[in-house]
Amino acid sequence: MDQEYTPIISAEERAARRRQRAEARRRKQRARRRRQLCILVPCLAAAGLIIGGLRLAGSTEEAPVKAGRVFQLPAEPLGASDYPRPRADENTVQLPDTFPSRCAVLLDAQSGIILAEKNADTVISPASMTKVLTVLVAAEQITEADLDDTFTMTIDITDYCYVNGCSVVGLMVDETVSVRELFYGTILPSGADATLGLATYVSGSQEAFVELMNAKLEELGLSDTAHFTNCVGLYDEDHHCTVKDMAVILEAAMDNELCRQVLSAHTYETAPTEDHPDGQVLSNWFLRKIEDHDTDSAVRAVGAKTGYVVESGNCAASWGEDRDGHAYVCVTADAGSSWRAIFDHADLYRTYCGGTSDAGASPSAAGDGAVTPQAPEV
Repeated sequence: MDQEYTPIISAEERAARRRQRAEARRRKQRARRRRQLCILVPCLAAAGLIIGGLRLAGSTEEAPVKAGRVFQLPAEPLGASDYPRPRADENTVQLPDTFPSRCAVLLDAQSGIILAEKNADTVISPASMTKVLTVLVAAEQITEADLDDTFTMTIDITDYCYVNGCSVVGLMVDETVSVRELFYGTILPSGADATLGLATYVSGSQEAFVELMNAKLEELGLSDTAHFTNCVGLYDEDHHCTVKDMAVILEAAMDNELCRQVLSAHTYETAPTEDHPDGQVLSNWFLRKIEDHDTDSAVRAVGAKTGYVVESGNCAASWGEDRDGHAYVCVTADAGSSWRAIFDHADLYRTYCGGTSDAGASPSAAGDGAVTPQAPEV
């Protein structure tokens, strides 16, 4: 960003925000200790049973990914010829107006055939789904050794996030983290601070990085309908794509091993820093919640990114696989709530990808659950 940047926030306000975050961190630590104590007491009372339970849990629960995991980066990026435009055939289902999300596409990743769609060619604001392209472009610009390199958070990045009301990891000015953690921070909590840090690390500025993003869109054959103006997903009239475009972007990202592991992680544990002495556990909310709702489906979501801005409502892009590894891509936009987006993806996978219940039925608006107002996730 601009080297002559003038801080937007006063030193007093910045100090107050730092104190608030420190207090919030202490509250989280106290709550975590209480939860651990509640678990520890009954464990001590019935040690034999718990040991067996822990062994069972260890085989079924997914532990947080630890810092330092090795990735195999691709020798060269893939282009438009590797990802043909999704296409409909005579069996493609046109979803009815009663389908909750305003725009949707579900396609077979192997064939590129669209299984079901609704307003799939409508131009939308992709919100934080933008970050799928951000991590893809960044992954193609670095080497494996760069993942253990570090980046120090700057005041212009934190001010940008604050002024624009972005979702953040909570990185503080002068806090130093690894490039690897910037990738996870970009996707799991949808942290704009990590996203801008990643873009700055790769290209020196967000503006220069966005040029790489648009070059990638052209390489993927999407530039007729897709164009991005920022790397975090803030609304802009010139920042747009279709759900079909986003499906291609997600497919390309899932073909990149680094991106695939980041997009597929349910949780990730960061290394301790002076500002976060216990580290942080980052979480992919969509993946953790949808696993409770696609248990009766032949296809399970294994990678995902959500997004929200007022102009396009709740959005989500997910990658699903069946037991044989056959892959599907689902992208929806303008759902009424974040839970509704989850239900729509679960319904589409269950109905059109060989689910064990409700197969062949049109997904309905039932089961929406409680709708909670939310802040923009950008």
